Amino acid sequence: MNFTDMIILAFSNLWRTKLRTLLTTLGVVIGIGALTSMVSFGTGMQKNVTDAFKNNDLFTSITVTSKKVNLDEIATGNVGQMAEALKSEGKPLTDSVLEAIRAIPGVELAYPNLEFAARIKLLGDSASLNVAAMPGAIRQYKPFNDLLAGAFFTSDTSRSVVIREETLSSRLKIKLLKKGGEVTLTHSDSVTGVKLMHPDSLIGKTISLVTMSVNKSKIPMALLGMMRKNPEMPFDETITEVKICGILKRQGEFGRGVFNGNLIIPLKTAEAIPKLGFSSVWDLLDQKKKEGAYGSIHVRLSDMKRMNEVKKALEEMEVGVFTISDQLAEIKRAFLILDSLLGAIGAIALIVAGLGIINTMVMSILERTREIGIMKAIGGSENEIKMIFFVEAAVIGFIGAIFGLVLGWIVTKIATFVMNTQFLPSGEDPINLFYFPVWLILGAIAFSLLISLAAALYPATRAARIDPVKALRHD
Repeated sequence: MNFTDMIILAFSNLWRTKLRTLLTTLGVVIGIGALTSMVSFGTGMQKNVTDAFKNNDLFTSITVTSKKVNLDEIATGNVGQMAEALKSEGKPLTDSVLEAIRAIPGVELAYPNLEFAARIKLLGDSASLNVAAMPGAIRQYKPFNDLLAGAFFTSDTSRSVVIREETLSSRLKIKLLKKGGEVTLTHSDSVTGVKLMHPDSLIGKTISLVTMSVNKSKIPMALLGMMRKNPEMPFDETITEVKICGILKRQGEFGRGVFNGNLIIPLKTAEAIPKLGFSSVWDLLDQKKKEGAYGSIHVRLSDMKRMNEVKKALEEMEVGVFTISDQLAEIKRAFLILDSLLGAIGAIALIVAGLGIINTMVMSILERTREIGIMKAIGGSENEIKMIFFVEAAVIGFIGAIFGLVLGWIVTKIATFVMNTQFLPSGEDPINLFYFPVWLILGAIAFSLLISLAAALYPATRAARIDPVKALRHD
């Protein structure tokens, strides 16, 4: 009996018990569908996060601090590490250090991180937000090289700003019309006074930037006022008029928090604006920061391949170095654990389907005992008998895997549709939380075949050991 005959016989046997074969295959379909949909969720989350980092060029970015801080221990709530970081002396990040960093081979851009709180007024609405200062040279990097409208400022001293699309919709009650997209005002929008505008119509509009700064001459009067329970706050208010030159595209759920500023202002312009001294979390970690020193410095590299040599040069300067690329291995490890947990849950359903295959095969042996005896009596070997059952199991596993992948894909599409329509905030770009890479598709088919063949091992061995004399006497 050649292999083609075995396949034909296997299909014939499965076709004779269509209902039982269908139900067994359905178990495999459900198992593969559960497995692939769960694992695709984990891989989709990982892809969204890594894509957000890549789209913002974070893998070529370095944050330089005055102190060598273990951010992992601080993030996990290690109070001792945090207290030690606050007390330790750091190297002041002065202009000379900034110039030394710029001179390192592989560094394309280095500038001090400067953020401050402000209140802005635009078209009759106002909002409190964070303003981030950046040099005009940042316009050649992602995501600042592709704006929704307008253009990024080119001069570090201009009175121009780039505003985020999210800031307009969530803080200033402005919805933007987009090409090829339908944006309408809902009843709640009309009640709250939301305006519908074209992005180009905002370019050139004036924003009033209101900042607070400490007036040292008023501090004694403020202290005296506190004793009299009638304090006069020692702050001065400054209003700076700037114009919108560009609108930054919405970054999506996974791209948020990459850059904290809701409004981006030229670096030199920001330095000239009176404001409170605290500008970022790095200033909190450097409470002993000297006058004229920076809290942290942002560095952009020409290529990710030069990351190690630039890091080594920075560490030799005795400054703190933080990179997203260092955390990439930890991020991948966390997602690997998530994928393993989700895959284990899905694998349980597939193992249950394997038990169904065992049951189907054992029942088939009982029904085909005489047939097996005849095959052995006319010269069929034990290996050929086993092969027939293995082929039947493989057919069930393969068909179940194909339709299981289809089921998993349908489930993910439904889940994505529900999430985007019911839970995603209005105006946000659709998010696909699921991802089907080639390795997942091929792995699901291979795993299904493996489980099916493993399930057929006992029934095939049992069938091969049937005594042909007793089998021929079997009714």
